[in-house]
Amino acid sequence: MSKEKDQRKQDESLEPVSPYTIMAKLFAHVSKAVVDRFGEEGKEAVREGVRAFGEERGRDIARRAAANGKPNDIHNYLPHYDMGRSDLFEYETHYHPLEIEQNFTRCAFGDQWKADGMEEYGILYCQMIDPAIAKGYNPNFEVEHDKYLLKEGHCHFRFQMKDNQVDGKQKEEEHNHTKKG
Repeated sequence: MSKEKDQRKQDESLEPVSPYTIMAKLFAHVSKAVVDRFGEEGKEAVREGVRAFGEERGRDIARRAAANGKPNDIHNYLPHYDMGRSDLFEYETHYHPLEIEQNFTRCAFGDQWKADGMEEYGILYCQMIDPAIAKGYNPNFEVEHDKYLLKEGHCHFRFQMKDNQVDGKQKEEEHNHTKKG
């Protein structure tokens, strides 16, 4: 590394960091300690903790929507999401009739885990958090997270409401069919 590059890196390390950076570092270090001590069982414990945390966040997002008189359907998920986005996140959101698709090319958490060489621990969070938040928000809301910034260089999500649920209710024809049966 050149002397100039070393100096720039040192100068940057003296600047205050975002709460995202601090939380990413905390998660990675705690996860590493648990995995180092307990191995595969430790990984499962970390995943379970992330799942429980995510479902709690999802229930809070649903409560936020309800407080605004909105159902916990696909249309009210992102507008009531609990975490603001900063310029540390770069993403595109595309709304399709029965799906929300997001692609993140920059993520404060993933970027930090990569910078610190902690991808092995960060992925434990990434694999669990969004499906868990969705399930807590609505048991019929599912997320397909098929690409990860820590592996493929970007995160790709497809959010879908299962069981024909639209606008907080089942489609009328499904509802009527169920009543008749």
